[in-house]
Amino acid sequence: MENMGLMSNYNEVIPNNAEDIINKAKSIVPILKENSEKIENNRRLTQNIIDLLRNTGVFRAAMPKEWGGPELTSIQQTQLIEILATGDVSAAWCSMIGMDSGIYSGFLPPDIARSLYPHLDMANSGWIHPQGRAERVDGGYVVSGNWRFGSGITHCDVLICGVLVYCNGALEKDPITGEEQHWRIMVAKPEQFNIIDTWHTTGLAGSGSLDYSVEKLFVPEKHSFSFSQPYRLGPLYNSPDTILRKMAGIPLGMARSCLDYVRDQVQNRVDRETNTPWITDFRIQAAIARAEMELAAARASVYTSLEKQWQNILEGDEPASDYRVVTALARYNAFQTARNIVQSMYNLLGGSSVYRKSPLDRWLRDAQTMCQHAVAQDAILQLAGNVLVGGKSTNIFF
Repeated sequence: MENMGLMSNYNEVIPNNAEDIINKAKSIVPILKENSEKIENNRRLTQNIIDLLRNTGVFRAAMPKEWGGPELTSIQQTQLIEILATGDVSAAWCSMIGMDSGIYSGFLPPDIARSLYPHLDMANSGWIHPQGRAERVDGGYVVSGNWRFGSGITHCDVLICGVLVYCNGALEKDPITGEEQHWRIMVAKPEQFNIIDTWHTTGLAGSGSLDYSVEKLFVPEKHSFSFSQPYRLGPLYNSPDTILRKMAGIPLGMARSCLDYVRDQVQNRVDRETNTPWITDFRIQAAIARAEMELAAARASVYTSLEKQWQNILEGDEPASDYRVVTALARYNAFQTARNIVQSMYNLLGGSSVYRKSPLDRWLRDAQTMCQHAVAQDAILQLAGNVLVGGKSTNIFF
């Protein structure tokens, strides 16, 4: 695929394989850390960080090899996001959403996908939940609605939105699955929407996850897709859950950075009452060891389940839903475990944690906010348990 547009002047220096992108991501972690406060105060990624991520190859990470892209596996994408999250959580969150460009392109006819994503380094944004309404008309749809959580919307190149399709005022059945509702994703440009600055939050403040709305926007049929109809073959396109697999990297990276920070802080601390150095204090040692144990277990679960799911898809010899459920549980556990670790380390360091200048304050707020995402909610346990005991999945991501 031709690398066209604004990126062409530096495409040659952008890493274009998994190893190089991941190594470059490791090298920018200190820069992300240095800019964390600025990103948070700005309530969106700053331009220098957007450029940094683009030049690191983050937004092209999932772009297909047939276009000349690196097409990282779900495991490699998770590793990339985990590394970025050790630097700044909001930057990692926007990266996780932004790299969906390559995945979404696989659900569009090849010629249309190339026209909507003309170069490799295009950042995606948008909410796939069918919050909008699309009336079927000749050649496409008339779309109206209001969507939330447009993470990275302030710098995205492509903006998507989820809708339910109506025909002559009535809900249309899904022509592929036969389901009573036809859930479809519309692909458009951010300038076609009204972007609403609603993102005043406790955590993930720098992700710029603004609301957006539109009234009676015509979207051509060919500029929309269904997760039920992939056009590209391979493990990145076999299931809607492919966009969720990498999410666990964010809490894992956050918890890793938190533990590294605390382990560094305790080196020179002394208990005020007993005059005992923290590094020899059993309470401190046990708390850090317990947190490291919990993080290691959660991380192993995430990557083991992803590896098994990926191999299962390649072999195609087991019910894919079983592996998606285990991956979903590992992802849920990563979010919950990371929040618990941050909370325990916040408590461990005591009063110094409460100040804005402490990264623990930001991590605690980020942890609370990210755990409000659907993948980290307790409902996941019920949905997964239903499938595990033989019930029919009521969630397209399982």
